[in-house]
Amino acid sequence: MKIRIQGDSVRFRLSQTEVTELVNQGETWSKCQFPKGELIYGLVTSEDKSMTCIFDNGKITGKIPRLLLHRWDSDDRVGFEAIADGLFILVEKDWQCLKPRVNEDENNLFVNPQSL
Repeated sequence: MKIRIQGDSVRFRLSQTEVTELVNQGETWSKCQFPKGELIYGLVTSEDKSMTCIFDNGKITGKIPRLLLHRWDSDDRVGFEAIADGLFILVEKDWQCLKPRVNEDENNLFVNPQSL
């Protein structure tokens, strides 16, 4: 999972495996290890009607309504977005780049529709 934070926005980009985990198991997590700690970030399903995102104790948790995720692992929807408490949240499938990047494994990413 990739996460991008800019200003008051947070964007989660998920591989095929992570989308499947989220849909079938209700959550998916990643972490970034720093020399003096770690940043944990992930997505969980909720029974709420809209997406939210919280930051607590070094952990970013995005919550997505379970109804939005129905068949997301097998359909053509790219993702979901919302604004919650002034924070823009975007969750989307991660596509392979049109030009390969050195040192980046894209085998588990979704095929970019522009490459077809």
